[in-house]
Amino acid sequence: MAASAQTPDAPHIPVLLRPLLEKVAPVGGVWLDGTFGAGGYSKGLLAAGADKVIGVDRDPLALQMAEAWKDDFAGKLEIRQGNFANLDEIAGEPLDGVVLDLGVSSMQLDLAERGFSFMKDGPLDMRMSQDGPSAADLVNAMSEGDLADVIFLYGEERASRRIARAITRERALAPITSTLHLAKIVEGCLPRSKPGQSHPATRTFQALRIAVNDEYGALAEGLMAAERALRPGGMLAVVTFHSVEDRMVKRFLQLRSGGTGRANRYAPEAPEDKPRFDVVTRKAVGPDEDELDQNPRARSARLRVARRTEEPAEPIDRKALGMPVFQGKLQ
Repeated sequence: MAASAQTPDAPHIPVLLRPLLEKVAPVGGVWLDGTFGAGGYSKGLLAAGADKVIGVDRDPLALQMAEAWKDDFAGKLEIRQGNFANLDEIAGEPLDGVVLDLGVSSMQLDLAERGFSFMKDGPLDMRMSQDGPSAADLVNAMSEGDLADVIFLYGEERASRRIARAITRERALAPITSTLHLAKIVEGCLPRSKPGQSHPATRTFQALRIAVNDEYGALAEGLMAAERALRPGGMLAVVTFHSVEDRMVKRFLQLRSGGTGRANRYAPEAPEDKPRFDVVTRKAVGPDEDELDQNPRARSARLRVARRTEEPAEPIDRKALGMPVFQGKLQ
């Protein structure tokens, strides 16, 4: 998730940009912004001293919008379409820094036709790359059990089985194709939210979006790709927006900094390894009050930063990151 643009033309506020730039200073060399969005981090990195930024996004709309202003940076900004899971291949050169701002961008969230939000009616889509199966495909084709598992694993929704049962009853009458239709079904399964609480459909929509875009798989692969791409001394900065993402990043950095992180308390300790990263932020950095006043969507954001060492990159087992693994069929 990125900033708080209310429309594609509204100002973009990159989350935790100031503390990020402070933690990775001094900024120089070649950086890759793996979740380009509206370009807020890329602009910030260039203003802070980066010689070049490679902006990567899987969403064609983000790249189209950047065409109007990217030339203002005199060739220092290169835009490439792709998934940050393959950022080392996309970059094609050693990097001095990698920034990842995870989740759905405000640009996507605020466009009803993209189907990410339950606040406005739109097609039940949620595809960041605008290709492949949509959320509507999943909702209308998955078995009740698999749908419940997705909602529970990826959304941490305790009422997942009740919601999946209601969805299967409703889709037997007519296909579920709009965001408000799905939101209404979920609302009927849960108590009405109190003031200050999130909308009842929040976790279900999050789960479907993560499944449609394989966000956890992309994160695991992207962290390993960053390890391969960063030169010694290069910086990795990751902004997360919910507990599972943050846990995966934390465990990756624990394991890669020579720690003995575990996927759960009962798992055996991993053998100590030579550090491939030095952790800069021992605790995740959150927004201060000034940022929250400007951008309430930053409330759940957490920043973690680490510096690459000279040790060669190696693969890592996804299970060691505590990544939720769905065993069923998405269609």
